[in-house]
Amino acid sequence: MENNLSEYRRERGFSQQALADLLGVSRQTVISLEKGRYDPSLPLAFKLSAVFGCRIEDLFVPGEN
Repeated sequence: MENNLSEYRRERGFSQQALADLLGVSRQTVISLEKGRYDPSLPLAFKLSAVFGCRIEDLFVPGEN
């Protein structure tokens, strides 16, 4: 799944580690999310939208099949 996580993270001045700490996950999880290698669970997607103050749909874009 494509996403805009790195853009949102950079716009708000978060490092990958700072975002990981806010979410309660590892930095490696943030890296995997940003690269599209890992799709977040629904609870994690809600945490991300809360941290960035946006809708889940603004963060994640379904890729082409």
